[in-house]
Amino acid sequence: MNQQLQTAFEYIRSRTDFVPRVGMTLGSGLGNFADRLDKVCEIPFEDIPGFPISTVPGHDGKFVFGMIGKTPVVCMKGRVHYYEGYDMNQVVLPARLMHACGAQMMLLTNAAGGIKDDYYPGALALITDHVSLFVKNPLIGPNDADEGVRFQDMSCPYDKELGKCVRLAAEEEGIDLKEGVYAQLTGPSFETPAEIRFLRAVGVDLVGMSTVVETIIARHMGMRVCGISLVSNLASGLSHNALSHEEVQISGKAAEEKFSRLVYNAIQRF
Repeated sequence: MNQQLQTAFEYIRSRTDFVPRVGMTLGSGLGNFADRLDKVCEIPFEDIPGFPISTVPGHDGKFVFGMIGKTPVVCMKGRVHYYEGYDMNQVVLPARLMHACGAQMMLLTNAAGGIKDDYYPGALALITDHVSLFVKNPLIGPNDADEGVRFQDMSCPYDKELGKCVRLAAEEEGIDLKEGVYAQLTGPSFETPAEIRFLRAVGVDLVGMSTVVETIIARHMGMRVCGISLVSNLASGLSHNALSHEEVQISGKAAEEKFSRLVYNAIQRF
């Protein structure tokens, strides 16, 4: 455990001895799900020594510890992004910290542009695989053998059993759940129509600015990972609308109720 992580972990433990089983990161417009937890403790990022602070509207920047049914959860209400100017080690520090606190599973959510033909704004999609070629790999640099191997296998980044839990939850809640391959680009500019045509050609269905690097680091630490995207908009060139972060937030608000039902149900199956 490096010094920055150790310092952050010691601060968390000075505030709560709560041990989560599931770590969860809430994407743009989805932060209000944290209000559904039976809250035990809430810790703003800014209170944690040396911790990166979220600067993006719709990302409150706090950890919420609590229960979903009988499942202990730590919920990251808002994340930090590479495009905010943080080093990649800082971007994945929250995932490392949730693991250090005890989380064995990671549920990553995001708002994404939809590329697949049957996607529509407001749809929810289970991430089945990803493309990581467009962002810096968070494992570059010295490897901590106590955390994981030097060359991490990524043949199955998203846990099939957790995915099955999400599908069952969607069926029970009557939610139209899509599935697809996600790609993380650096942002903060949205993609061009030509870039979207390229991504479609290489098999990408969803595109955003997060999640992949967190998945890589979580798998390196031995965590089981599940990912869900909210299709906040059709990707560039697929609609007549100019893309904006405000649209992302509006879509998140509109999908809030069904997103909350899906995730609440699914986590209790993990």
